[in-house]
Parts: sequence; structure tokens; C-alpha cells
Amino acid sequence: MKKTTSLLLAATLAGSLFATNAMADAKAGQKYYLKKLKDSKKDGIANGGNFATKHDRDTWAEKKESGELLNAWKEICPSGEKKFDKMKEGDVTDLYDFCWQYASDGDVPSCG
Repeated sequence: MKKTTSLLLAATLAGSLFATNAMADAKAGQKYYLKKLKDSKKDGIANGGNFATKHDRDTWAEKKESGELLNAWKEICPSGEKKFDKMKEGDVTDLYDFCWQYASDGDVPSCG
């Protein structure tokens, strides 16, 4: 019984750490958007939520898997094309996590 309880506790702890890391990446993507892409209002995007809700979660995942993620972002935000071209791999992952987390069928972000 004690072994089962310990195993259950360890699994719960591991699951909570994974969820925290996933949210941290979305948070980093939100920060990237606010820092680098806030001037995308020229493209008719009022805020990061509008940017992320251009697609649903499945579409964002398909674009990432097919390698079309940067092109999708450039279509949504043409004024940020140079910034997308200069993105580091970690920034791409973080911004993708933000887009996936706050997609049209996802959560509602609290960013400007």
C-alpha cells in the first residue's frame, strides 16, 4: 500500500511539473509577442490573442509539423517578417506554444 501511494504521489508530482513547463513556454511566447511583435497592429491584429486565434489548435499543430509555421505567421503579420526570419529556435517553440495555448479553441490570454 505504501509503495502504491508513493508511486501515485510521484506520478502526480511529475504531471504537475510537466504542466508548469508547458505553461512557462506559452508565457515565454507571450513575452516574445509583446516585446517583438506588438507593432503588428499595422496588420490589423489588436493584440496577442487575435494573433493566436487566427487558427485552432489542430491547425497550428499541422503547420508546425509540416514546417509551414513561420510562413503562417508571416501571412498573419507581414510587418513582422524580418523578426520572424531572425527568430531563434527556442523563440519559435515558445511562440508556437503561445499560439497553441491561446488558439481559437484554446484559452483566453491576458496580454496586450
